[in-house]
Amino acid sequence: MNQADFYEYLLSTPAKERAELLVVRDDKSAERAEAVARYRAVRPFVLPQLRLSPGEDLRSYGPEIRELLAELAAYHRYEGEKLLIAPLHTLSLPLPRPETFGTLRLEFGETLDLEALKDRLYRWGYHFVDLVSEAGEVSVRGDIIDIFSPGAEHPWRISLFDEEIESIHPFDPDTQKRRGDEELEAVTLHPAFLALESEEFEALKERVEQSPYESFVKDIDSLGLWHLEELGMDYLQEFRAIAGEDLGEELEELYSLTTPLIPRSSYPTSRLPAAKMWRELEVADVNKLIEAHPDKKVTIVARSESLVRGSQLVQMERLNYVYQEGILNLMGPDELILSLNKPVKRKRVKRPSLVLDEMRPGEYVVHETHGVGIFKGIEKREVLGATREFVVVQYQGEDTLLVPVENLEVIDRYIADSGTLPALDRLGKASFKRLKGKVREKLFAIASQIINISAQRLLQRGIPLKVDPAEHALFLSQAGFEHTEDQMEAIRQIMEELSGGGMMDRLLSADVGFGKTEVAMNAIFAAVRNGYQAMMVVPTTLLSAQHYRSLKERFAPWEIEVAQLDRYTPAKQKREILRRLEEGELKVVVGTHALLGAKFKNLALVVVDEEHKFGVKQKEALKEMALNVHLLSMSATPIPRSLNMALSKIKSFSEILTPPTERVGVRTFVKSFDPKIVKEAILRERRRGGQTFYVYNSIAGIEEKAKQLRELIPDLRMTVLHSKVTAAQTEKEMMKFEAGEYDLLLSTTIVESGIHLPNANTMIVDGAENFGIADLHQLRGRVGRGGKEGYCYLLVEDKERLPENARRRLLALESHSELGSGAVLAFHDLEIRGGGNLIGEAQSGHIKQIGYSLYLRMLEDAIKELSGRKEESEKGVDLNLQIDAYLSDELISEARLRLELYRRLAQAESVAEVYEIEEEIVDRFGKPDEVTRQFIETMAIKVLAKERGISKVSSYEDRVFFEFHDGRDRVILKAPSKDDDDILATAMGYLKGTRNEE
Repeated sequence: MNQADFYEYLLSTPAKERAELLVVRDDKSAERAEAVARYRAVRPFVLPQLRLSPGEDLRSYGPEIRELLAELAAYHRYEGEKLLIAPLHTLSLPLPRPETFGTLRLEFGETLDLEALKDRLYRWGYHFVDLVSEAGEVSVRGDIIDIFSPGAEHPWRISLFDEEIESIHPFDPDTQKRRGDEELEAVTLHPAFLALESEEFEALKERVEQSPYESFVKDIDSLGLWHLEELGMDYLQEFRAIAGEDLGEELEELYSLTTPLIPRSSYPTSRLPAAKMWRELEVADVNKLIEAHPDKKVTIVARSESLVRGSQLVQMERLNYVYQEGILNLMGPDELILSLNKPVKRKRVKRPSLVLDEMRPGEYVVHETHGVGIFKGIEKREVLGATREFVVVQYQGEDTLLVPVENLEVIDRYIADSGTLPALDRLGKASFKRLKGKVREKLFAIASQIINISAQRLLQRGIPLKVDPAEHALFLSQAGFEHTEDQMEAIRQIMEELSGGGMMDRLLSADVGFGKTEVAMNAIFAAVRNGYQAMMVVPTTLLSAQHYRSLKERFAPWEIEVAQLDRYTPAKQKREILRRLEEGELKVVVGTHALLGAKFKNLALVVVDEEHKFGVKQKEALKEMALNVHLLSMSATPIPRSLNMALSKIKSFSEILTPPTERVGVRTFVKSFDPKIVKEAILRERRRGGQTFYVYNSIAGIEEKAKQLRELIPDLRMTVLHSKVTAAQTEKEMMKFEAGEYDLLLSTTIVESGIHLPNANTMIVDGAENFGIADLHQLRGRVGRGGKEGYCYLLVEDKERLPENARRRLLALESHSELGSGAVLAFHDLEIRGGGNLIGEAQSGHIKQIGYSLYLRMLEDAIKELSGRKEESEKGVDLNLQIDAYLSDELISEARLRLELYRRLAQAESVAEVYEIEEEIVDRFGKPDEVTRQFIETMAIKVLAKERGISKVSSYEDRVFFEFHDGRDRVILKAPSKDDDDILATAMGYLKGTRNEE
């Protein structure tokens, strides 16, 4: 959209005659119009772009639908001069009438009818959950209400005293803790969908349940907007509308739908007139422009004063300043408007700091002494007159183990490669102990190898690689895009380490397409500018071809030659490349393991991509080559926290969690299998010039599936790949697919995880109910790589017969289509899978037997021990106090949340940490009752006892006993009485040194 046309229109048209609605092509046009309106003091309300076919499942568009409704509600409430700006496609949807946007104000001291409030929130589209983490969610726990109102910056925690609102605090959804001491007098709640009365809600619900449209779950989230009837209106007809640009193409696209969403009569007939006095500017140098127009008034638009102070502006005193968002560069007869703002960068993907424990009844767990069992839940038991809670684990032969919740750290979820089911261990047998001993030996071998290589590297002097800052800034600016903050931070860390005189050994982790290669190219640039050679090694020829193209293009302006070496390189050319590398003529080479025998004249840097995909021999050769040079390893799998801790003294880490600006999310739809859906998805992708992945995870049935697809679309260009196709053939076919020779790739889950195919933007997963959440999230990450929106269809055989957990998993994926949602969804699974990749050889046999979590914990211990950092091996404390102590289910009713708090308390390493968790419990659930408070005291006792080398703390009647690891005589204390309070005070007094033994 032309900003000059719109600016002149606002200048020359009286406010009363102006349009109320500006119709534009897309988000970018809307953004440009918003900057102009804001500058002219007209309050803009911008609707997000939504391109939907009639009846499409809306669950996948949850965040945009919430944003759309919040913006419409704000528009209808605003009394001043305002303008609604909307893409045409969005206006073609049924949109709600102004009266459906109600609000509810809650004030400190107000009396609240909790049941009526819950009923209203349900009608307003809120989701009732255990833990509030995103807009439109509410959690009611006794007299505490957590609620995240759409449009609010933070969720709020409302505490009641009986029926009166006692306090309102904002809280952080990541930590679930209050934000400082900030207290609010009142808050205004907005609907999560629409503010519906009972009759309206029931009528809409009925229409949705009888809807002819197909969706995984027929509910208001999925289909509500399509059935508004009397609740909706046609904004194009009801408002004075004007088109901001030519929308012919968009209109034709809308009319081509089987059911046009928009009557031709609604289209705005008037369009912004072309500007006569004003024009848009391309600004390369602000100062030169200002100097070239000494007689004009100059207004600078900037986001903040600090942006102005940090700029290189001259003649600052003659300039006027307007502080606002948006980019606006215009020239009029007597004024210049110039913007210092840059496009807004993408937000960093937040990793949840609170990883919820996903131990659910029926799942496999590993006890560090007794091995693999099935978690049956939490139970209260009375032992010697005292009530405590235990985790119940079932072993072979229905044997049951009761684990006190205070010792929960001895249990981990059992996770191995997806689909692997473990054999249950037999309780009391020594077989698991022997197995752990074997694994420990193997781990010591791996750990000592890691440490030896690290020690050799540390003893060597590094090759200092320093780059002129101005030259490096120029190289960065030629990337052709704005680097994300994470990329810049990773580049800074790498350049610092390369120039520091040590030998770099860094691991760079980032999702595919988040820009690892760009970061690596800065390191290669540093090596070459210092007169050295650099090589990049990758596991497949397809990946090698992709990296070769990227490097060649990026280094061309610097006349740095890049060569490629893999199995497709002709023999004569290969000999020539190897000769030039040995003589030092060639500075940069990219290739597969074909490079591993090469000799270099002065190699300074080895970059390894997806190292875990190389074979054992190739890894050995890589280690040899990288021994006395800088090493940068890249991985697309997240780094497990425990492995990160274990390796942090040996390797340095960089992580990129921010998606590139042009990257868009992947719309995810869960559907029952239907050939019509498959056909429409493939043809929709083909119409926009793209390609499709079709995942069918059965080699036996894949040819039959190929036949069905050919019958469905006779002219479909398709290739079929699975693990029985040779590696050479697979690579050939993948390269043809990349070159656009096929419309569809039908394969098992071997869809290569490292490759970047920006033209393939639709993924169909057949039999999605048979996949784990992490696999599905990784599969859909294959699409939406370029600037185009990706579509992922998860097809299930029979949605009515799906098990509850499969249904829940698929709904979670459909609801979290936004980028980086892997962090929310599958981080635990993904990070653990990544652990296996980084350790070296796939220890799948051992991992299968003991699970990843315990495996990583043992690896961490082995590395610590071998590197001399192993503290005295941690010895547990057996707590056996005869007092009622557990987290009360009246206070924390949800077993899953109690379990997560038990786990965190059991793993607490200091008394301060125990009491911090207590504060959090008070904040989230209210004042602890007696049994909860006593449990927290016992956890503080456990921490103090561990610090003092005590092996057991127990009590009987009014006596408290302490036993020691080193065999000292046990200590016996007499409490004033056998009351719980006195027993706890006596134990605590002794541990804190304020009570001596009798």
